[in-house]
Amino acid sequence: MRDLEKERIELCRSIGQRIQSIRKQKHLTLGDVAKKVGFSSSYMSQIENLKREPSIGTIIKISHVLGVEALFLITGGLPDSEQSDDFCIVRKMERKIMPDAFRHMNFSYESLAYKKKDRLMDAYIIEVGFDFPKHSKPWNGETFFFVLEGTHEMMYDGKSYILNEGDSCYINASKPNMGRSLGSKPSKLLLLFTMKPTETSIKRPFF
Repeated sequence: MRDLEKERIELCRSIGQRIQSIRKQKHLTLGDVAKKVGFSSSYMSQIENLKREPSIGTIIKISHVLGVEALFLITGGLPDSEQSDDFCIVRKMERKIMPDAFRHMNFSYESLAYKKKDRLMDAYIIEVGFDFPKHSKPWNGETFFFVLEGTHEMMYDGKSYILNEGDSCYINASKPNMGRSLGSKPSKLLLLFTMKPTETSIKRPFF
């Protein structure tokens, strides 16, 4: 049986190293990246130096600012070569599933749009745990949720909202928000989000 705790620590260490390496390649300071994501410089430093383990959501946000794929930050591997400026298909069996080591954070993510380069949106199917995330940070963007299965509680700007199968919501992610599953089974959501562009947005390369 794999030791997921050790695997998770090593995975987070590798992610921090990749973030730091790409940031320096692009001649960006911690403050540059933190400002665009909406985090503090100290928080970014903690992620790079394994003093804070980033959530999948945090990694996705950082990947947008650095102009790379979240999957590249996580695995170090390049995505499939089939990419297009304006069209792509991701078959069911081609979905990229985030590593099991992240499941301790009560979320599982399947990437649905990773083949599309220079995209404005990201799309995931996520399975949500029964506890609110311990570390949830607002960020500069917008998010759309559609409940595929189960019952989901959304905490948004200090208020609780219950979403059932077939319900959806669109939020300004710069306000405090987090979610968890209710009932006997995890909620499964279709998640679409986009980061708001800035004057210094970095174009996403092929990886």
